[in-house]
Amino acid sequence: MFIPSRFLIQDDEKIYQIIEEYGFATLFSWHEGEPTATQIPLMLDKDRKHLYGHFARSNPQWKDINKQRVLATFHGPHCYISSSWYETNRAVPTWNYITVHVNGHVELINGKELKDSLSKLVLKYEGSDSSYQLDEVNPKYIEGQTKGIVGFKIKVDKMEGKAKLSQNHSRERQKLVIHELEKSEHED
Repeated sequence: MFIPSRFLIQDDEKIYQIIEEYGFATLFSWHEGEPTATQIPLMLDKDRKHLYGHFARSNPQWKDINKQRVLATFHGPHCYISSSWYETNRAVPTWNYITVHVNGHVELINGKELKDSLSKLVLKYEGSDSSYQLDEVNPKYIEGQTKGIVGFKIKVDKMEGKAKLSQNHSRERQKLVIHELEKSEHED
């Protein structure tokens, strides 16, 4: 990823926070000699050395992904920045955003490792007040449903974070952008 120095996120904890908060990523790999991508929830493990996820078995991307070096992109908040927000008409619009790119090698998983990753994923996204508890679901049903997926982990070997948030503009212009964004109905 191209990252001008003023947009580089150097704090690993901030990168981990973005992955945690915006875990629905795009996973890029090669399938039958062509680039391919799937939007998929990914979870960073506790020691921050692997990302865990799974494909629908009917998704062919998994069939030749084992041992491949892949790219996962995590898309944080983003927004169009209109040049009409600036103090002058001698400017161009832009896009502000936060993103993290993670590279690593894939290993297919199954058994206990897959079940553990699924449980952690459900725990992460189910609200604390949810009546759904994965451990209360009939184990035979879970076993049957698990046959329809292919689990994997990515051994992380590179992480890059970028926050392009008008840092390359004057403080006055940044305040104008913030003012306009605060009026927006869009949360991103």
